Amino acid sequence: MQTTPATLEDSHPADICSARPPRHPRPDGQDRYTISEVVACTGLTAHTLRWYERIGLMPHVDRSHTGQRRYTNRDLDWLDLVTKLRLTGMPVADMVRYAELVREGAGTYRERQELLEQTRRDVLGRIAELRDTLAVLDRKIDFYATEGNTR
Repeated sequence: MQTTPATLEDSHPADICSARPPRHPRPDGQDRYTISEVVACTGLTAHTLRWYERIGLMPHVDRSHTGQRRYTNRDLDWLDLVTKLRLTGMPVADMVRYAELVREGAGTYRERQELLEQTRRDVLGRIAELRDTLAVLDRKIDFYATEGNTR
């Protein structure tokens, strides 16, 4: 006996991640992963997966008749997006808000867009800072390469 999973906008699957999703280990319909299999696929810890579910960052995760979590390819796609959002430095509260907006449906597209645009601006600012830092490192490396050859 399996429960019916709550999904993230079935009518708009591309909304989960605009980039092409990674290849899945199993085809749709045969995609029932245990938490340990998801850990192996994503590099996230079981603790993190449970925490994501507890704080509302993960949608409802289906359970087996014994109560074990059963993740789908759709869940893997969502986790891929969440992992990328974490890499951007997006605060967890904003990621949870984004997940809530996705669950609320198409009427929240504008607010989702604004959240992602702000994150994009933040990422571009960080990239500029890193480019400046890289330029300093390059100058120092060039200095040492030049000085090292004259001594």
